[in-house]
Amino acid sequence: MTETPHASAIVTGAGSGIGRSIARALLVAGFGVTLAGRRIAPLQETAAGHAHGLVVETDITDQPQVERLLSRHVETFGRLDVLVNNAGVFGPSADIGDLTTAEWESTLAVNLTGAMLCAGAAFRQMKAQLPAGGRIINNGSISAQTPRPRSVAYTTTKHAIAGLTKSIELDGRAHRITATQLDIGNARTELIDRLVTDGALQADGSRRPEPTMDAGHVADLVVQLAGMPLEVSVPQLTVTAAGMPFIGRG
Repeated sequence: MTETPHASAIVTGAGSGIGRSIARALLVAGFGVTLAGRRIAPLQETAAGHAHGLVVETDITDQPQVERLLSRHVETFGRLDVLVNNAGVFGPSADIGDLTTAEWESTLAVNLTGAMLCAGAAFRQMKAQLPAGGRIINNGSISAQTPRPRSVAYTTTKHAIAGLTKSIELDGRAHRITATQLDIGNARTELIDRLVTDGALQADGSRRPEPTMDAGHVADLVVQLAGMPLEVSVPQLTVTAAGMPFIGRG
């Protein structure tokens, strides 16, 4: 017999990259985990071999699908302790003069509206369950603090995550709901490898390779956050590859 999970979590964007690392680390740590994403096969690959992994195909920009995600999770695990709001897209490489309305809206839909829909559904569940409470972890990216060149859509949505996180934290006080903005820089994934290995665009117009770090270190950090008592709040946390051009970027 497998042991009953001691707590449960939802991870969005769990089919690849940082989301996959986080979901697997939470499963290993004994959490019941619902893995959400738009493609079922990568989610199943992430959950493979884990008895307490629930796969739910979800487009986070669609509110009925988000509500279904929460319902499936609660039906399976009884409550929601942690939401890892990880799903996101880089969007177009464009400055404000080149950005089209369609590109802006598609980036906004995933990175901000999708994050809001997931956080809202999680907040309602955490407020209603007994005992009330839970932790919402929003992937802000270091672009929530300092942009890369030609990333206006991505950077703007990630700056907005800071306001979303603070509002959740403030409104959640009475219900033992805490929120963390986790800003991640250059965690090694296929997407980041393509971006920085051959030379990432710098503020001076040059291209230079940048250091990266194992995404597993980010996952370990999320597990630590997820395991903290709700009497502890971590409003904002930054983790980057050592030596990357962030402090003093440009």
